[in-house]
Amino acid sequence: MLSRIAESLFWIGRYIERSDGTARILDVHLQLLLEDPWIDEDTACRSLMGVMGTVTPAGDQPVTRADVLTNLAVDRTNPSSIAYCLQAARENARRAREIVSTELWETLNTTYSRMPRRLNDEKTHEFFQWVRERAALAVGVTDNSTSHDEAWQFFTLGRAIERTDMTARMLATRSLTEASGPSWTTILRSCGAYEAYLRTYRGMPSSQNAAEFLLLDRLFPRSIIHSIRTAEQCMSAIDPVADRVGHSNTVLRALGRMRNELEYQPIDEVLAELPAHMQSVQSVTREASEAIRGRFFPTQAEPSWIGETS
Repeated sequence: MLSRIAESLFWIGRYIERSDGTARILDVHLQLLLEDPWIDEDTACRSLMGVMGTVTPAGDQPVTRADVLTNLAVDRTNPSSIAYCLQAARENARRAREIVSTELWETLNTTYSRMPRRLNDEKTHEFFQWVRERAALAVGVTDNSTSHDEAWQFFTLGRAIERTDMTARMLATRSLTEASGPSWTTILRSCGAYEAYLRTYRGMPSSQNAAEFLLLDRLFPRSIIHSIRTAEQCMSAIDPVADRVGHSNTVLRALGRMRNELEYQPIDEVLAELPAHMQSVQSVTREASEAIRGRFFPTQAEPSWIGETS
Protein backbone atom coordinates (compact mmCIF):
# COMPACT_ATOMS: atom_id res chain seq x y z
CA MET A 1 0.00 0.00 0.00
CA LEU A 2 1.20 3.51 -0.80
CA SER A 3 2.47 5.45 2.20
CA ARG A 4 0.17 8.33 1.30
CA ILE A 5 -2.92 6.10 1.35
CA ALA A 6 -1.93 4.36 4.60
CA GLU A 7 -1.35 7.69 6.31
CA SER A 8 -4.72 9.07 5.18
CA LEU A 9 -6.54 5.98 6.45
CA PHE A 10 -4.70 6.15 9.78
CA TRP A 11 -5.68 9.78 10.26
CA ILE A 12 -9.27 9.27 9.12
CA GLY A 13 -9.59 6.78 11.96
CA ARG A 14 -7.95 9.14 14.43
CA TYR A 15 -9.99 12.19 13.45
CA ILE A 16 -13.30 10.31 13.57
CA GLU A 17 -12.47 8.97 17.02
CA ARG A 18 -11.24 12.40 18.17
CA SER A 19 -14.47 14.11 17.15
CA ASP A 20 -16.47 11.46 19.02
CA GLY A 21 -14.33 11.66 22.15
CA THR A 22 -14.31 15.46 22.20
CA ALA A 23 -18.11 15.53 21.87
CA ARG A 24 -18.47 13.15 24.79
CA ILE A 25 -16.12 15.12 27.06
CA LEU A 26 -17.70 18.50 26.23
CA ASP A 27 -21.23 17.16 26.66
CA VAL A 28 -20.44 15.95 30.18
CA HIS A 29 -18.65 19.05 31.39
CA LEU A 30 -20.83 21.72 29.84
CA GLN A 31 -23.92 19.99 31.23
CA LEU A 32 -22.22 19.88 34.64
CA LEU A 33 -21.64 23.63 34.49
CA LEU A 34 -25.35 24.18 33.90
CA GLU A 35 -26.49 21.87 36.69
CA ASP A 36 -24.07 22.89 39.46
CA PRO A 37 -24.19 26.61 40.34
CA TRP A 38 -21.31 26.23 42.82
CA ILE A 39 -18.71 25.40 40.20
CA ASP A 40 -16.24 28.17 39.38
CA GLU A 41 -16.90 28.44 35.65
CA ASP A 42 -13.63 30.16 34.79
CA THR A 43 -11.48 27.59 36.62
CA ALA A 44 -13.43 24.64 35.24
CA CYS A 45 -13.35 25.93 31.65
CA ARG A 46 -9.64 26.74 31.76
CA SER A 47 -8.87 23.31 33.17
CA LEU A 48 -11.02 21.59 30.55
CA MET A 49 -9.37 23.48 27.70
CA GLY A 50 -5.98 22.56 29.13
CA VAL A 51 -6.87 18.87 29.27
CA MET A 52 -8.05 19.05 25.66
CA GLY A 53 -4.79 20.60 24.51
CA THR A 54 -6.09 24.11 23.76
CA VAL A 55 -4.25 27.23 24.83
CA THR A 56 -6.40 29.22 27.26
CA PRO A 57 -6.79 32.99 26.89
CA ALA A 58 -4.24 35.02 28.83
CA GLY A 59 -5.13 37.83 31.16
CA ASP A 60 -7.88 38.36 33.71
CA GLN A 61 -10.80 37.94 31.34
CA PRO A 62 -12.85 34.96 32.53
CA VAL A 63 -13.25 31.93 30.27
CA THR A 64 -16.89 30.99 29.84
CA ARG A 65 -18.91 28.04 28.62
CA ALA A 66 -19.43 29.92 25.34
CA ASP A 67 -15.65 30.21 24.89
CA VAL A 68 -15.25 26.46 25.33
CA LEU A 69 -17.98 25.80 22.76
CA THR A 70 -16.41 28.18 20.28
CA ASN A 71 -12.87 26.83 20.67
CA LEU A 72 -13.53 23.10 21.00
CA ALA A 73 -16.70 22.62 18.97
CA VAL A 74 -17.05 24.95 15.97
CA ASP A 75 -13.67 26.67 15.44
CA ARG A 76 -12.48 25.25 12.11
CA THR A 77 -8.94 26.52 12.64
CA ASN A 78 -8.35 24.89 16.04
CA PRO A 79 -6.89 21.37 15.64
CA SER A 80 -8.54 20.34 18.92
CA SER A 81 -12.07 21.17 17.78
CA ILE A 82 -14.82 18.89 16.49
CA ALA A 83 -15.26 20.98 13.34
CA TYR A 84 -11.55 20.72 12.49
CA CYS A 85 -11.59 16.93 13.02
CA LEU A 86 -14.58 16.43 10.72
CA GLN A 87 -12.99 18.66 8.11
CA ALA A 88 -9.65 16.85 8.37
CA ALA A 89 -11.30 13.41 8.17
CA ARG A 90 -13.07 14.44 4.97
CA GLU A 91 -9.87 15.89 3.49
CA ASN A 92 -7.93 12.70 4.19
CA ALA A 93 -10.76 10.67 2.65
CA ARG A 94 -10.56 12.85 -0.45
CA ARG A 95 -6.81 12.20 -0.74
CA ALA A 96 -7.41 8.45 -0.43
CA ARG A 97 -10.54 8.46 -2.60
CA GLU A 98 -9.31 5.58 -4.77
CA ILE A 99 -9.45 3.19 -1.81
CA VAL A 100 -12.04 4.75 0.53
CA SER A 101 -15.49 3.22 -0.01
CA THR A 102 -18.22 5.35 -1.55
CA GLU A 103 -20.35 4.89 1.57
CA LEU A 104 -17.60 6.24 3.86
CA TRP A 105 -16.85 9.16 1.54
CA GLU A 106 -20.53 10.13 1.40
CA THR A 107 -20.85 9.84 5.17
CA LEU A 108 -17.84 12.08 5.85
CA ASN A 109 -18.80 14.54 3.11
CA THR A 110 -22.37 14.86 4.40
CA THR A 111 -21.20 15.23 8.00
CA TYR A 112 -18.78 18.00 7.04
CA SER A 113 -21.36 19.86 4.95
CA ARG A 114 -23.88 19.80 7.82
CA MET A 115 -21.43 20.93 10.48
CA PRO A 116 -22.80 24.20 11.93
CA ARG A 117 -20.62 27.28 12.19
CA ARG A 118 -22.19 28.39 15.45
CA LEU A 119 -24.18 26.72 18.21
CA ASN A 120 -27.29 27.68 20.10
CA ASP A 121 -26.70 27.08 23.81
CA GLU A 122 -30.01 25.26 24.03
CA LYS A 123 -29.03 22.82 21.27
CA THR A 124 -25.58 21.77 22.45
CA HIS A 125 -26.64 18.35 23.76
CA GLU A 126 -28.39 17.58 20.45
CA PHE A 127 -25.26 18.67 18.57
CA PHE A 128 -22.95 16.41 20.60
CA GLN A 129 -25.37 13.52 20.14
CA TRP A 130 -25.35 14.17 16.37
CA VAL A 131 -21.54 14.10 16.32
CA ARG A 132 -21.48 10.77 18.16
CA GLU A 133 -24.06 9.31 15.80
CA ARG A 134 -22.15 10.45 12.69
CA ALA A 135 -18.89 9.03 14.07
CA ALA A 136 -20.62 5.72 14.81
CA LEU A 137 -22.09 5.71 11.30
CA ALA A 138 -18.66 6.29 9.72
CA VAL A 139 -17.11 3.46 11.74
CA GLY A 140 -20.02 1.12 11.04
CA VAL A 141 -19.92 1.85 7.33
CA THR A 142 -16.19 1.14 7.26
CA ASP A 143 -16.51 -2.11 9.18
CA ASN A 144 -19.30 -3.33 6.90
CA SER A 145 -18.25 -2.04 3.48
CA THR A 146 -14.47 -2.52 3.57
CA SER A 147 -12.44 -5.69 3.38
CA HIS A 148 -10.61 -6.20 6.66
CA ASP A 149 -7.27 -6.00 4.92
CA GLU A 150 -4.29 -3.69 5.40
CA ALA A 151 -6.40 -0.60 4.67
CA TRP A 152 -8.87 -1.48 7.41
CA GLN A 153 -6.00 -2.27 9.79
CA PHE A 154 -4.53 1.23 9.37
CA PHE A 155 -7.96 2.80 9.90
CA THR A 156 -8.55 0.71 13.04
CA LEU A 157 -5.02 1.33 14.30
CA GLY A 158 -5.65 5.08 14.13
CA ARG A 159 -8.93 4.70 16.00
CA ALA A 160 -7.34 2.54 18.70
CA ILE A 161 -4.47 4.97 19.29
CA GLU A 162 -6.84 7.92 19.46
CA ARG A 163 -9.36 6.12 21.68
CA THR A 164 -6.61 5.34 24.17
CA ASP A 165 -5.73 9.02 24.27
CA MET A 166 -9.33 10.25 24.53
CA THR A 167 -10.28 7.82 27.30
CA ALA A 168 -7.21 8.99 29.21
CA ARG A 169 -8.34 12.60 28.76
CA MET A 170 -11.83 11.69 29.94
CA LEU A 171 -10.41 10.10 33.09
CA ALA A 172 -8.08 13.06 33.63
CA THR A 173 -11.09 15.41 33.73
CA ARG A 174 -12.29 13.53 36.83
CA SER A 175 -9.78 15.56 38.84
CA LEU A 176 -9.90 18.92 37.08
CA THR A 177 -10.58 20.74 40.32
CA GLU A 178 -11.78 19.71 43.74
CA ALA A 179 -15.26 21.05 43.01
CA SER A 180 -15.80 20.62 39.29
CA GLY A 181 -14.93 17.02 38.50
CA PRO A 182 -17.84 14.90 37.23
CA SER A 183 -19.03 11.88 39.16
CA TRP A 184 -17.93 8.41 38.15
CA THR A 185 -21.50 7.64 37.09
CA THR A 186 -21.39 10.63 34.75
CA ILE A 187 -18.06 9.56 33.29
CA LEU A 188 -19.32 6.02 32.72
CA ARG A 189 -22.43 7.33 30.97
CA SER A 190 -20.37 9.64 28.78
CA CYS A 191 -18.30 6.66 27.62
CA GLY A 192 -21.41 4.60 26.98
CA ALA A 193 -20.14 2.30 29.71
CA TYR A 194 -22.77 2.58 32.44
CA GLU A 195 -24.90 -0.43 31.48
CA ALA A 196 -21.82 -2.53 30.70
CA TYR A 197 -20.39 -1.58 34.10
CA LEU A 198 -23.58 -2.62 35.89
CA ARG A 199 -23.56 -5.99 34.15
CA THR A 200 -19.95 -6.52 35.15
CA TYR A 201 -19.97 -5.29 38.76
CA ARG A 202 -23.70 -5.58 39.58
CA GLY A 203 -23.70 -2.53 41.80
CA MET A 204 -23.57 1.26 41.84
CA PRO A 205 -20.26 2.75 40.68
CA SER A 206 -17.47 3.25 43.18
CA SER A 207 -14.33 5.19 42.32
CA GLN A 208 -12.14 2.09 42.38
CA ASN A 209 -14.45 -0.15 40.35
CA ALA A 210 -15.33 2.52 37.78
CA ALA A 211 -11.70 3.46 37.21
CA GLU A 212 -10.72 -0.20 37.03
CA PHE A 213 -13.44 -0.83 34.44
CA LEU A 214 -12.42 2.05 32.15
CA LEU A 215 -8.74 1.29 32.55
CA LEU A 216 -8.50 -2.48 32.61
CA ASP A 217 -11.65 -4.22 31.36
CA ARG A 218 -10.59 -6.46 28.46
CA LEU A 219 -14.11 -6.80 27.02
CA PHE A 220 -15.34 -3.19 26.97
CA PRO A 221 -14.20 -1.52 23.72
CA ARG A 222 -13.60 1.93 25.22
CA SER A 223 -11.33 0.79 28.02
CA ILE A 224 -7.70 1.76 27.72
CA ILE A 225 -6.47 -1.84 27.88
CA HIS A 226 -8.89 -2.96 25.15
CA SER A 227 -7.77 -0.09 22.92
CA ILE A 228 -4.09 -0.89 23.49
CA ARG A 229 -4.66 -4.56 22.66
CA THR A 230 -6.53 -3.57 19.48
CA ALA A 231 -3.60 -1.37 18.43
CA GLU A 232 -1.16 -4.21 19.11
CA GLN A 233 -3.24 -6.63 17.04
CA CYS A 234 -3.39 -4.16 14.14
CA MET A 235 0.37 -3.63 14.26
CA SER A 236 1.00 -7.36 14.21
CA ALA A 237 -1.34 -7.77 11.23
CA ILE A 238 0.21 -4.88 9.29
CA ASP A 239 3.80 -5.94 9.98
CA PRO A 240 4.03 -9.55 11.23
CA VAL A 241 7.70 -9.13 12.15
CA ALA A 242 7.06 -5.98 14.20
CA ASP A 243 7.34 -7.93 17.43
CA ARG A 244 10.74 -9.29 16.47
CA VAL A 245 12.73 -6.84 14.33
CA GLY A 246 12.50 -3.52 12.54
CA HIS A 247 11.67 0.07 13.34
CA SER A 248 8.03 -0.71 14.10
CA ASN A 249 9.21 -2.66 17.14
CA THR A 250 9.22 0.69 18.93
CA VAL A 251 5.43 0.90 18.52
CA LEU A 252 4.78 -2.44 20.21
CA ARG A 253 7.39 -1.69 22.84
CA ALA A 254 5.69 1.59 23.78
CA LEU A 255 2.21 0.05 23.82
CA GLY A 256 3.39 -2.99 25.78
CA ARG A 257 5.12 -0.84 28.38
CA MET A 258 1.96 1.19 28.93
CA ARG A 259 -0.20 -1.93 29.14
CA ASN A 260 2.10 -3.55 31.70
CA GLU A 261 2.25 -0.42 33.86
CA LEU A 262 -1.54 -0.29 34.05
CA GLU A 263 -2.15 -4.01 34.47
CA TYR A 264 0.39 -4.63 37.21
CA GLN A 265 0.09 -1.47 39.27
CA PRO A 266 -2.46 -1.55 42.12
CA ILE A 267 -5.58 0.41 41.18
CA ASP A 268 -5.38 2.38 44.45
CA GLU A 269 -2.01 3.78 43.39
CA VAL A 270 -3.35 4.69 39.95
CA LEU A 271 -6.34 6.48 41.49
CA ALA A 272 -4.13 8.37 43.94
CA GLU A 273 -2.26 10.00 41.06
CA LEU A 274 -4.83 9.66 38.28
CA PRO A 275 -3.97 12.85 36.31
CA ALA A 276 -0.27 11.95 36.27
CA HIS A 277 -0.97 8.41 35.10
CA MET A 278 -3.31 9.64 32.38
CA GLN A 279 -0.69 12.16 31.28
CA SER A 280 1.73 9.25 31.00
CA VAL A 281 -0.77 7.35 28.83
CA GLN A 282 -1.11 10.36 26.53
CA SER A 283 2.69 10.63 26.28
CA VAL A 284 2.94 7.00 25.24
CA THR A 285 0.24 7.41 22.58
CA ARG A 286 2.25 10.32 21.16
CA GLU A 287 5.37 8.14 21.23
CA ALA A 288 3.54 5.29 19.46
CA SER A 289 2.07 7.68 16.88
CA GLU A 290 5.51 9.11 16.14
CA ALA A 291 6.95 5.59 15.79
CA ILE A 292 4.14 4.64 13.36
CA ARG A 293 4.79 7.79 11.35
CA GLY A 294 8.51 7.08 11.20
CA ARG A 295 7.98 3.47 10.13
CA PHE A 296 5.14 3.79 7.62
CA PHE A 297 4.82 7.49 6.65
CA PRO A 298 8.43 8.73 6.51
CA THR A 299 7.92 11.25 3.71
CA GLN A 300 4.95 13.06 5.17
CA ALA A 301 4.67 15.64 7.93
CA GLU A 302 2.51 14.33 10.73
CA PRO A 303 -0.86 16.07 11.19
CA SER A 304 -1.06 17.06 14.82
CA TRP A 305 -3.13 19.07 17.23
CA ILE A 306 -2.12 21.65 19.79
CA GLY A 307 -0.61 20.00 22.81
CA GLU A 308 0.28 16.74 21.07
CA THR A 309 4.01 17.41 21.06
CA SER A 310 4.24 18.98 24.51
